[in-house]
Amino acid sequence: MTRTSALFVLLLLLTALSVALLVIVRRSRANRDFGTPTDRATFETLHAASLAAPPLRAGLTAEAARKAIRRLRDLLGTPALCLTDQETVLAWSGDCETHAASALTQAAEALRSGRVQVSSARCTDSRCPLRHAVIAPLVVDEHVLGTLIAYSDSSPPILVRATKEVANWVSAQLELAELDRSRTRLVEAEMQALRAQISPHFIYNSLATIAAFVRTDPERARELLLDFADFTRHSFRKHGEFTTLADELRAIHQYLTLAIARSGDKLAVTFQVAPEVLPVAVPFLCLQPLVENAVQHGLSGRDRAGRVTILARDAGAEAEILIEDDGAGMDPETLRGILAGAGAPSEGIGMANVDERLRQVYGDDYGLVVETAIGAGTKVRVRVPKYRAGVHVTPPAVHTPY
Repeated sequence: MTRTSALFVLLLLLTALSVALLVIVRRSRANRDFGTPTDRATFETLHAASLAAPPLRAGLTAEAARKAIRRLRDLLGTPALCLTDQETVLAWSGDCETHAASALTQAAEALRSGRVQVSSARCTDSRCPLRHAVIAPLVVDEHVLGTLIAYSDSSPPILVRATKEVANWVSAQLELAELDRSRTRLVEAEMQALRAQISPHFIYNSLATIAAFVRTDPERARELLLDFADFTRHSFRKHGEFTTLADELRAIHQYLTLAIARSGDKLAVTFQVAPEVLPVAVPFLCLQPLVENAVQHGLSGRDRAGRVTILARDAGAEAEILIEDDGAGMDPETLRGILAGAGAPSEGIGMANVDERLRQVYGDDYGLVVETAIGAGTKVRVRVPKYRAGVHVTPPAVHTPY
């Protein structure tokens, strides 16, 4: 072998050794970064739980069970797993699915008593590895909704405890799903109550005003009728808990156009809106009741003209909306009673409702801030984050004409 050949072989060996050392170093770093076997097992458990949680937040349905069951079986490490409700087998994952036919029979006692049960799980298939079943109830608000059944070739105490803990975790996810549904029902009820507070007098007076313009100014009557139709369509729409600030301000503009037509020269309105905040999502009907309150309770009973100012501006991570009137104002103690829900229906239209909904969505730091005093007018400040998880505008359903 020549000297050059020897050097070439040596370089190849050194290169191979370098690559091998690099692989060893990387693997050791990966293992060190990943921690001990216990750490890795913990990570895998948390990862499986994180993947199983979102489907279960939809409730105990066949689709949710089908999406979550494989992740739940990963948590327990059993050969087979079954999820049931009170009446049906919702999903199966693992070996020998013929056991699913008898799952509800095995789950009957757990469904009745709400306690973990252990039973035999033998079947006619001699190749079936499943010998025992651990049945844990899924309980929400003291009601058994279904069961989690873990099948195995044995029934050690650790499997019983593990199945019970996973069932408790599933029950917690289902309870969160129920809370979400309760919150949705509460919001819908609040929206219905808020819509009911939109002044019937405003509707009647608007129609009377439009009727009067039909005789004196038909074109103005037509424009006002379109504004009235758009305003009522927005106020009584059925889709979505949130809307854009642009849509909310558009409805307010229509409301104020009708109010000005009704009051003549007794109402002046100023809008100052920063374009960059128009796409921000806000709770539906969170501003219109405040403007209606300013018009009806801030400016009524005055001989001179009154003014309502609406300002929407960019405040960094938030959008800030100010609604101000130069009307009669109110006593701060009366205001506190209204925000606490103790005011009469004729006081502070929708103010307590809006304040409560803002706090529910964004937290107590985002309640209404109101400055007022008798004879000094009223200024209401609304702040909303530009971005918040779970806050988005649902597009309206598309209705196909027949």
